[in-house]
Amino acid sequence: MPDIDIVRRAYEAFAIQDLDGLLALSDPECVITQDPSLPWGGRHVGHEGVTAFALSLVGTIDAIVSIESLFEADGQVIECGRTQGTVRSNGQAFDIPEVHVWTVGDGKVIEAHFAIDTPTMLSALGSR
Repeated sequence: MPDIDIVRRAYEAFAIQDLDGLLALSDPECVITQDPSLPWGGRHVGHEGVTAFALSLVGTIDAIVSIESLFEADGQVIECGRTQGTVRSNGQAFDIPEVHVWTVGDGKVIEAHFAIDTPTMLSALGSR
């Protein structure tokens, strides 16, 4: 399966909160990174890390990713779009730009870096 299709399936699994499906698409040593100032941010390694990241994220915000573009470049899959939703603790709505960079190998996600408009997200969370 092409790398871009693996990433599409990862977004589909996350959208329906299918953790088993997400883990099936992830290498056992997968690394997920995001700005550590976010409650779900930091460096998450392996299936335990993917699980911790996903549970922290969905426990903090109710969100969807709107993909504006998804393409392959330089051996990676790049997604540009928006994350829209609400903060669970305070009901604050947000709609922020984001870019995700995925590395896929042997049909599994090896690495993913999620970059969002962190200051705006922190503001919505009431952290700023």
